[in-house]
Amino acid sequence: MQPIVLVNAVGLTPRLLPHAPRLSALAQTGWSVPLGEATPAVTCTAQASILTGEPVNRHGVVANGWFFRDTAEVRFWQQSNRLIQAEPLYATAKARASERGRAFKSAKLFWWFNQGAAVDVSVTPKPWYGVDGNKVFGITGTPVGRSEEIEAKLGRFPFHTFWGPMSGLPCTQWIARCAAEVLAHDKSDLTLVYLPHLDYEPQRRGPSGCDMPKLVKELDDACAPLLEAAKAAGAQVWVVSEYGHCDVTRPVYPNRVLRDAGLLAVRDGPFGEQLDVYGSRAFAVCDHQLAHVYVQSPADVPRVRDVLGAVSGVGKVLAGEERATYQLDHPRSGEIVALSTPDAWFAYPFWQDDRLAPDYARAVAIHHKPGFDPCELFFDPKFSFPKLHAARRLVQKKLGFRMTLDVVPLDASIVRGSHGLPAANPLDGALLIGHGTKPNAATVP
Repeated sequence: MQPIVLVNAVGLTPRLLPHAPRLSALAQTGWSVPLGEATPAVTCTAQASILTGEPVNRHGVVANGWFFRDTAEVRFWQQSNRLIQAEPLYATAKARASERGRAFKSAKLFWWFNQGAAVDVSVTPKPWYGVDGNKVFGITGTPVGRSEEIEAKLGRFPFHTFWGPMSGLPCTQWIARCAAEVLAHDKSDLTLVYLPHLDYEPQRRGPSGCDMPKLVKELDDACAPLLEAAKAAGAQVWVVSEYGHCDVTRPVYPNRVLRDAGLLAVRDGPFGEQLDVYGSRAFAVCDHQLAHVYVQSPADVPRVRDVLGAVSGVGKVLAGEERATYQLDHPRSGEIVALSTPDAWFAYPFWQDDRLAPDYARAVAIHHKPGFDPCELFFDPKFSFPKLHAARRLVQKKLGFRMTLDVVPLDASIVRGSHGLPAANPLDGALLIGHGTKPNAATVP
């Protein structure tokens, strides 16, 4: 069996591919097609669709986060492979190989739903959390000790560049070198590699506000050691992307709209206002250009639909069976699914006065916020020297003081790029680069 490397170059589109000479060369020796996108076209949903070949209403990953009804908690960025309710390709391949009396070895590097995945080698970001609220960045994986061996050879994973105001090229370079090391050492039949470089600046500034040829060339250059290792291993290299980005001009605040209508409740306290999911008749879990709106009583669904449908920047409001239009008729989905207009995106804030904002709002706190917050990609412009402010906070932390790393702005209008809706033009959506004979079409259900 010839080994396969599947590179997830998130944000790469058919229009951008010519700016990546190495990846373009792969397409020229094989083939490249636009890839139908899942809705929402966001990381966790897209990856679950790619990994299973199933639509959202079958694999169940309805967004990057959703309301867990059993515990009444909104959770984002969960890593458990068990959250995928359909069989991923590495499990299918292993079972098929076993039926034929053959061994099959797979590696999963920084793709989501990594923990507990039926793979032989895995590496994924995973901080340590202390009982005193302290957090230490780190990675984890399988087999035991493999991540530590890789860091001993490559240096520490640059976690601060994976998400937050400092996110950028170094993490993609490190992951590509990690993949080269795994290819040379572990010799897997299937190696999955996630390279996030194109997911940062296009969200910050919008694709029109970025030097996209430069960013794509940086991604392509970062792929060099991985492609060389794949060639040495005699592996086929396939490339997939999850979505393309679009320019946006305005945030929409569905939770503030619901609060004004008397449908959303908050609890005030020493750390700012908190969303009260028990007391709320309706609230929205916002994720880029889609929002799952959870409504406690079926009797309130028509009113909630009317309230949100009247908001400028809301493109579609789907309730009940209407959600099946986008294959979002799943128990994890909200009773209502809202889609933004192409020029807008949904921001999670539910407070009306920034003085009452929860403490996590000004921090990079992906597991605390009841929605996705792209403002975490920015330093608050009110700081003349934001890195100096961050350094001062970290010194306070080292000295044992309780502190909040309050560097994130609350003004969502600073965000100029988003994703989540299907691409209006296939040239600006996801793509698939393959090996061998070109198929007639390729889609993700």
